[in-house]
Amino acid sequence: MSTFSLLAKRADLDDADIDHLQRLTSSWGMLADLCFSDLVLYAPMRQRSPVDTGAAPTGPEFIILAQVRPATAQTSIPDDLVGTNGNPDEVSFVAQGFLSEMLVFRESISPDGGEWIVSQCIPVRRSGKVIAIIDRRHITSARLVHGELERTYLRLFEQFAKMISDGEFPFEGADLEEAPRVGDGVLVLDGEKRVVFMSPNAASAMHRLGLHLIKKGDLFGGSGLQFSAPDRAYATRKPVIEEIEQRADVTMMMHAIPLLDHEEVTGVLVLMRDVSELRRRDRMLLSKDATIREVHHRVKNNLQTISSLLRLQARRVGPSQGQDALKEAERRIRSIAVVHEILSREIGDQVSFPEIVSAIVRLAEESIMPSFPLKIEVRGSASDLDARVATPLALVLAELVQNSIDHAFGYPFAAENGGTALVEVFLDQRNDVLGMTVADNGVGFPDQFDAEKTMSLGLLIVSDIVVSQLGGTIEISNDNGAKINLKIPLN
Repeated sequence: MSTFSLLAKRADLDDADIDHLQRLTSSWGMLADLCFSDLVLYAPMRQRSPVDTGAAPTGPEFIILAQVRPATAQTSIPDDLVGTNGNPDEVSFVAQGFLSEMLVFRESISPDGGEWIVSQCIPVRRSGKVIAIIDRRHITSARLVHGELERTYLRLFEQFAKMISDGEFPFEGADLEEAPRVGDGVLVLDGEKRVVFMSPNAASAMHRLGLHLIKKGDLFGGSGLQFSAPDRAYATRKPVIEEIEQRADVTMMMHAIPLLDHEEVTGVLVLMRDVSELRRRDRMLLSKDATIREVHHRVKNNLQTISSLLRLQARRVGPSQGQDALKEAERRIRSIAVVHEILSREIGDQVSFPEIVSAIVRLAEESIMPSFPLKIEVRGSASDLDARVATPLALVLAELVQNSIDHAFGYPFAAENGGTALVEVFLDQRNDVLGMTVADNGVGFPDQFDAEKTMSLGLLIVSDIVVSQLGGTIEISNDNGAKINLKIPLN
């Protein structure tokens, strides 16, 4: 439960009164800015029966439920008064306004004796009954009213003060905590929807929307602005908050508040705030949130792939093969990590497959003995691929290249070819199909080689990924060495 609600339980208020006052305080930052004053909300305390206390009847006691300072002027109340009962002089003044149910004024000296403080009590009425008092206080020397802006703001506050006293403000069901404040920009329309005032910040906001010719006296509906909030505020006699994007890079929040006099709309106050940067950041956060979820999903799938690789490897490990098996597993994990490294530098779901091929080739070259002259060449080209295809394909490529390095260039090859070893990777992407061939000039596959019955873990991994995960095909043949041709659909 909020502090306001806890304090309100000590006041002589029912639930509907508390809700009314909460809606008032949600919007009174605007009121404080309009009147260049501090606002303090007093509510009457529940009175104990004189029979219970044994004391003579006294005047009403109050508790301060909330206070707000203006953003447009110097505060006259540096202390936090919320939860207190106020000093006796102030309570006497507030009680006068509460009992008379009228606007009352007084002047006093500030506690340090240096400034004159003007106070005004505004009765807060709901359903014909005064339920609280707003004490408006300002330093006389701090409120220097010289221009049209200050005079307009004060006239607007006087209208709102009358609406509060008549029970017409705050509006039912309105939550204005996220609404713009006065300093963001003020536009005032009369009963005929003509512009009667536009603050400098509001004019700047209009310019950002591309409206440079709108001026005082113009019909707001003829400005060309696709903004319906003022019309809806006139029609419903309720405040309307709307965001508009007149341009791709500009988002403006508009808050239209009807000005009422005996339930008749006499004008509309429009508060404006440029929220372009906030909305841009919101879109970035949504995009990043989606990206993070996708990364988690990919990492989960890749970890499952790693788990499967290690499980397959473990089934084949003999008593003296543990070190080699772990080295092979580590190499496969590094192949998957290559894709994540590239993804971490890119924005979006696409990853450069040629860059992945180059990175896989560098990893393979690290495993070649310095004394053995083996060359790996890459020919052809491919475009960016979806990361869901690029990750398993990187593992496939790493397996095939490493398979050639480990098994193609044994003793027969060295004796017959003078030790010249070559592994070629050829890429060919056409019509949403990626062709990838890995060939070597080594000893080739044994006679009567059957890929489906092979005991090679690397080829088993390749076959499972290409056929089961990627929906592709694999052809194994001998052509002056081993040759493996893959066809991977990309759609």
